[in-house]
Amino acid sequence: MSIFGGAISSLEQGLGFSATKQKAIAQNIANVDTPNYKAKSVSFSEYLSSAKHSTISAHRTQVKHIDFHTNSSTYGVFDYANYRYNHNGNGVDMDKEQANLATNQIYYNALIDRMSGKLNTLQTVIKGGR
Repeated sequence: MSIFGGAISSLEQGLGFSATKQKAIAQNIANVDTPNYKAKSVSFSEYLSSAKHSTISAHRTQVKHIDFHTNSSTYGVFDYANYRYNHNGNGVDMDKEQANLATNQIYYNALIDRMSGKLNTLQTVIKGGR
């Protein structure tokens, strides 16, 4: 039996995707002046396909225990091999990276707000509506 119908695990996967995307953006920004550095990106479709096939579940000793799932997926991080933005072979467009950073931050905050709402609902149920 799932309390929220898998919503918390879906939110958890979304947060993992957002964290991986944040790391890729941070690497791109940090290497903006590195010659021949190729910009990295995170593919959502690759993430979804890897998340579908790599689920690990824990052993339950009783049927009433909540089922535990975790995804040990590798996210679809790829680089733009043939893309050059600067004269030194660097493939990082700083304006694009700043826009991606802002978009990812908004996405992450929305997921955190939704997760907080789900956990507050659970806390209210545990307290008996008080």
